[in-house]
Amino acid sequence: MSKIDYRQSGVDIDAGNEVVRRIKALAHETYTPGVVSGVGSFGGLFALGRDVDDPVLVASADGVGTKLKIAFLAGVHDTIGVDLVNHCVNDILVQGARPLFFLDYLATGRLAPDVAEQIVRGVAAACRDNGCALLGGETAEMPGFYADGEYDVAGFIVGLVARSKIVDGRTIVAGDVLIALPSSGLHTNGYSLARRIVFDTLKLRVDSQVAELGETVGAALLRPHRSYLKVVGPLLDRGVIKGMAHITGGGITENLPRTLPAGLGFSLDRQSWTVPPLFRWLQRAGEIDDAEMLRAFNMGVGLVLVVSPADADAILASLRASGERPWRLGTVV
Repeated sequence: MSKIDYRQSGVDIDAGNEVVRRIKALAHETYTPGVVSGVGSFGGLFALGRDVDDPVLVASADGVGTKLKIAFLAGVHDTIGVDLVNHCVNDILVQGARPLFFLDYLATGRLAPDVAEQIVRGVAAACRDNGCALLGGETAEMPGFYADGEYDVAGFIVGLVARSKIVDGRTIVAGDVLIALPSSGLHTNGYSLARRIVFDTLKLRVDSQVAELGETVGAALLRPHRSYLKVVGPLLDRGVIKGMAHITGGGITENLPRTLPAGLGFSLDRQSWTVPPLFRWLQRAGEIDDAEMLRAFNMGVGLVLVVSPADADAILASLRASGERPWRLGTVV
């Protein structure tokens, strides 16, 4: 009987070591003064060392969902890492926190060092852009669990906010103003429905050109989830934001109520913004009603700020001066 080794069982330790070698250099570029340990330790060490009164840690974890299927078809993997980090950054930002460090988890059936490097390169680039250290992570090779060429990723983020600066919506009252910031596309939600429309109903491919969009299907669907940290950060410093909602799974319909106190709701001005062409194209092709679109997709609204009517005009002017394109989305009722 011939001997069986780990490689014959589907796990390539040498490939794993090569991935770690490539990741180390990428991670090192993201290090901030708080990083105490490097990639390769059993756990990542981070020293707070921040001049924050009564500091509170804010943590979140998320994935990219079936947007990964588009990446597999297109053979484009670097934007997935950007999606992962920016989604997690926004999730803690809405509570007033700025990111400290990030960890990623990559699982695949057969480890391909070039693909893994592309994914982590995107993670590292987004971490640098958000001032967040890539502190560590895990790469798992799981033969027989994932199909060849497929993988899953998850991100874990920890941020910091002073207790007095936590944004939790407690001071929101009827009459407060909703200010919207635009999304860059589908971000990381609604892809199961989008894929069904694009690939099953329309029978398109990732390289199919869509005249209405002015680009290929792959380019439109893989546009990275944007981070709102740099835009919102100065407003957090001024203490003028009462609440925020990151418009992810469930759309505006499900996410905006999460920031409102009991007994309050919201009224949207549906004429206040023009829904981007990608969403209009998907709605028409899939024959989807408005209510379902607002639950499945962000519809061009990536983040919603809740502010006092007395501050609204100044906040809008400040955002526009920074190059942003905000608008009044509605009111709290």
